[in-house]
Amino acid sequence: MNKAIASALLLAVPALFALGRNMLTQTDQNRRVEQEVRRLNAEETQAFLHRDAKALATLWSDDLAVTNPLNKFVTKQQVLGMIDSGLLVITSYERSIEYIRVYGDTAIVAGSETVVWGGKMPNAGNIEHLRFTGVWMKQGGRWEEIARHANIVPSQ
Repeated sequence: MNKAIASALLLAVPALFALGRNMLTQTDQNRRVEQEVRRLNAEETQAFLHRDAKALATLWSDDLAVTNPLNKFVTKQQVLGMIDSGLLVITSYERSIEYIRVYGDTAIVAGSETVVWGGKMPNAGNIEHLRFTGVWMKQGGRWEEIARHANIVPSQ
């Protein structure tokens, strides 16, 4: 075997093993993050169903920005105010996560939701299907939702 090829292999093989080990660690870490973000999404839906503004406040970043299904841009404080006032009520809520991608301290979540609105919502009593995207970020050692978009899927 050529001396140059042998030298290149001696350098490349350990580097490839290190890269593979790093990729496995990253994949394991991403799986743990994905499980955590799925758990937090489940907590979020339960908090909405129980009108638990305090629980939602702990899940959301103070900087949360939402484009809601009524096509309004609202902040964390505005959403919490809508819950406290009885405007935003959800009587049934099913969320199906179809996509999660982890990018370091940021996770993108997307999927579909089926909700039944209640309270003073303009569409109270209606079942609606939504598409959503949520952005979660690890801040101060914990995962918080920092942005969300949801829109009503038009009936066909």
